[in-house]
Amino acid sequence: MVREFPDIPFERYADDLICHCRSAEEARALWSALEARFAACRLVLHPQKTKLVYCKDANRRGDYPIQSFDFLGYEFRPRSAVWHGSQLGVSFLPAASPRALKAIRQTVRRWALHRRSDKALDDLARMFNPYISGWINYYGHFYKSVLLQTLRRIDAYLIRWGRYKYKRLRARTAGARDWFARVVRAHPALFVHWRLLYVGGRTSGAV
Repeated sequence: MVREFPDIPFERYADDLICHCRSAEEARALWSALEARFAACRLVLHPQKTKLVYCKDANRRGDYPIQSFDFLGYEFRPRSAVWHGSQLGVSFLPAASPRALKAIRQTVRRWALHRRSDKALDDLARMFNPYISGWINYYGHFYKSVLLQTLRRIDAYLIRWGRYKYKRLRARTAGARDWFARVVRAHPALFVHWRLLYVGGRTSGAV
């Protein structure tokens, strides 16, 4: 790339590579050159992962079949964005990918929080806050709201935990939700994601 295509920016992580071309013609020419170079090294481009992606936004309004890609756990695609503090538009931006969010949901399910009635709530916070902090630190830089929708699953399990833990809540779904709301108001920093989800007693909608 440095020798043959110095004007095309690119980044690589392990065997994943993204090249930023200015036109479809430039991208196709680069693709052909990469195929030839890989073949010379007895390698091939991945037939499913190698693709041309149109980075559609407010300034690029064409219609191409592929308008998104995944890279390092993020999905890049056209998304609504607020420009200059108030103007609503469309930008080509990343957020946690559906595959990454699915992996988080599967991890939370494996925790089986609702079955850990032998633990206190602060015990659960100490056990699982490191995982939650890691997800927020990595996936929370762009479109945090996408990640927070998945982290709400944790709270659903905590409400179920309350019903297992306290006999008075076992037959009262609404009562368990009220109990959870009181806990959040009393200890808003107990779980890391609560600081982002619940602001002033209301759910945060920040992106």
